[in-house]
Amino acid sequence: MDESAVKWSMDARGVATVVFNRPRVNNAYNAELVQGVLDAIDALSGKSDLRVVVLRGEGRHFQAGADLSWLNDVAQRPVADNIAASRATALAVHRLNTAPVPTVALVQGACFGGGTGIVAACDVVIAADDAQFAIAETRWGLVASIIVPQLNDAIGVRQVRRYALTGERFGAEEARRIGLVHEVVARAGLDEAGARIVDQLLQNAPQANADTKAIALEHAWGGLSEQTLERLIEHHALKRRSDEAREGMASFREKRPAAWYRR
Repeated sequence: MDESAVKWSMDARGVATVVFNRPRVNNAYNAELVQGVLDAIDALSGKSDLRVVVLRGEGRHFQAGADLSWLNDVAQRPVADNIAASRATALAVHRLNTAPVPTVALVQGACFGGGTGIVAACDVVIAADDAQFAIAETRWGLVASIIVPQLNDAIGVRQVRRYALTGERFGAEEARRIGLVHEVVARAGLDEAGARIVDQLLQNAPQANADTKAIALEHAWGGLSEQTLERLIEHHALKRRSDEAREGMASFREKRPAAWYRR
C-alpha cells in the first residue's frame, strides 16, 4: 500500500490524477501533504504530454483543511519556520491556480479551510451532493490570507465577507449557487461526471487552453505579483503565532468555546 501523503499518476491521454492520501485524518494538510502536492506539480510540469490534472481526496473526504495539531507545533517554532510553512502552502495553491493545463477537482465529504482554497484555484469543480464546505480559520484565531485571492475569484468578495467571517458550514448546492463549485452530482456519479469534463477538455487545443487561462488570470485577484504573494505569506505565518491563534487552537484541543465567545 502506498503510504505517501500525496499520490499521482498519468494515463496515456496525458490526464494526471493527484490524490490527497491521509484518509485517517480526513486528508488534513500538514508539511508532508503540502510538499507532496509541490512534488507532484514539479514532476508533472516536466511532462510535455500533460493535458489535464484531476485532484481527488482518498476516502470519505476531499480535504478537511489544516491539521491543527501540526499548526500548533509549527506555531511554537521560530518565525522563519512559520514563514517557510506558509510559503510552501501558498505556493502549492498558487501553482495549482497558475498551472498551464486545466485542473479539475472532484469533491466529496469535507472541504474546509485550505481545501476551499484548493478548489477555488481549480478551473472546474464538481461536488458530490454530500460535500460540505467552510472557511473557518477565524474560528481558531487564524486568517486565510493566502487563499483569499483565489476565493475572491471563485465566489466574489461579497460571499467571502460572509463565509470567511462567519466560518459557517454550507452544502454543495450553496457552494454551486455562490460559484465555488460548477456542478453537483450524486456521490456515485462523481467519477462519471469527472470523466465527462475531462473528455470535454481533451477536445480543445492545449495551447489555446493555456493561453485562455493565462489571459483570464491576468485580470483576476489570483494573478498575484511576487510582492503581494510574499506579503500574504508573512501575514499568514505571523497570525499563527498570535495570542488569538494560541487561544483558538487551545479551544480546539480542549473541545471548549474560545475565550472570545460569549453566549
